[in-house]
Amino acid sequence: MSLRSEMARQGIQLDEAKFCCSICLDLLKDPVTIPCGHSYCMSCIKGHWDKEDRKKIHSCPQCRQTFTPRPLLMKNTMLAELVEDLKKTGLQAAPPDRCHAGPGDVACDVCTGRKLKALKSCLMCPASYCEQHLQHHYDAPPLKKHKLVKPSAKLQENICSRHDEVMKIFCRTDQQCICYLCSMDEHKGHDTVSAAAEWTERQKELGVSQQKIQQRIQDREKDVKVLQQEVKAINLAANKAVKDSEKIFTELVRLIEKRSSDVKQQIRSQQKAEASRAEELQEKLKQEIAELRRKDAELEQLSHTEDHTHFLQRYTSLSHLSESTDLPSSNIHRLRYFEDVTAAVSETRDKLQGILTEEWTKISRTVTQVDVLLPHPEPKTRAEFLQYSRQIKLDPNTAHTRLSLSEGNRKATLMGAAQLYSSHPDRFTEWCQVLSREGLTGRCYWEVAHRGQVSIAVSYKDISRTGNTVECKFGCNVKSWTLDCFNSYQFIHNNIKTPIPGPRSSRVGVYLDHRAGILSFYSVSETMTLLHRVQTTFTQPLYPGLWLPNSNGDTAKLCQLK
Repeated sequence: MSLRSEMARQGIQLDEAKFCCSICLDLLKDPVTIPCGHSYCMSCIKGHWDKEDRKKIHSCPQCRQTFTPRPLLMKNTMLAELVEDLKKTGLQAAPPDRCHAGPGDVACDVCTGRKLKALKSCLMCPASYCEQHLQHHYDAPPLKKHKLVKPSAKLQENICSRHDEVMKIFCRTDQQCICYLCSMDEHKGHDTVSAAAEWTERQKELGVSQQKIQQRIQDREKDVKVLQQEVKAINLAANKAVKDSEKIFTELVRLIEKRSSDVKQQIRSQQKAEASRAEELQEKLKQEIAELRRKDAELEQLSHTEDHTHFLQRYTSLSHLSESTDLPSSNIHRLRYFEDVTAAVSETRDKLQGILTEEWTKISRTVTQVDVLLPHPEPKTRAEFLQYSRQIKLDPNTAHTRLSLSEGNRKATLMGAAQLYSSHPDRFTEWCQVLSREGLTGRCYWEVAHRGQVSIAVSYKDISRTGNTVECKFGCNVKSWTLDCFNSYQFIHNNIKTPIPGPRSSRVGVYLDHRAGILSFYSVSETMTLLHRVQTTFTQPLYPGLWLPNSNGDTAKLCQLK
């Protein structure tokens, strides 16, 4: 008869966990017993002590008793025979749920001494149980109704801190879990349901929320890929822009250096020519001075002769003066020489500085308008729109001769007679239209206050100006978009007309997100009412424009927004 059978016959119950190695949590293999009395697999305790060899002190993993020197290990024959006998009767390695609880595991609340890992947690008790102690929940009828869940270390969160009762009720009014005493006290009269019922409802919402989150994840992953491509494109474009800008500025510097060299060469050439002329004239003057001094000496000598005949014969030839050199001494004065050249160069420098300052402002603004981010949501309130407001002025060089510009070139009025404008290639010759001075990119917002019949437009700069064809008229070609504000609203692009219902207003707001390809028109009063939105791709900067087609006195003004 086996040892196990004999023990079973005598009613002795075995705790299988006592035959497990506390290091590997499996049945003992080649069991050894160390001096403190605890037993381990030979390979397990050897491996444990091998790690401690450098400390020269060896310890028991369970009781922490230390040994010096390292004890010799001898196989525990009796324990080995007992384990082998247990194996033959069907006892195998302890199942995972019967293993001892380690760090991070949920321990059985009923076990004493070294606790086993919990198999389930009960939300009603609330407590966690290993397989042995959980059996009552399967056998006892009152306990069968308890809610069992995966082992949880947060069961105390289900206990009401005020009443020390399980919180089985959910208060929808205050959106929190409560116990039955809370429902009769501070939550009395509130909308309450069982926590299980609320869990069922929230589970339904959870599925929808997960779908939304998963969709958002997919959308954001796409956005990440787009941004990665954008970053690559930005780096390539920026490198090209830097290279091109350096080339252009290098050419400009070379041009200035060449002009500097040309001026220097011209000055030196003129210097040489003028100095040579002056030296040549100087030599003639010296020769003339020498001749005059010779004659003066002879005249002085002649003045002392008393021979009348000799005096008269010599005086005539000596007193005659030859023709003087072209530069009389009375006309010699200090010249400015090359000071005028310096003044001219200085004037050129000042003009160039002015041009560079003006153009640098445009260049800097163009650089800062580079937008890396994905398109922003369109503003909803007027305050949000005003964050993108732009102060826009009309260009007199584009205005039809019947349009009178005033108020700092922000207001256009249709006149009966032509205005005194100079001829300009940018001027509209047939349609009573005008464009702004600057093109717009990025996100921009402006408002137009109008009286009478007015068309509010945006256009590319290269729209035709001469003639009365559709290529020149706002909205009738692919280069312009317009909102007619007549007796009713009408949107026109590429000569396709779209009637628009909407509240009439004397002020229209225009929102442009150039990068996103969005152009929106709003009726502005106490509220913002969307009239029409365009979604397209803009390939050039857009210039705001106005068209006043009919009645004299009709006006349209670009508002100054704060």
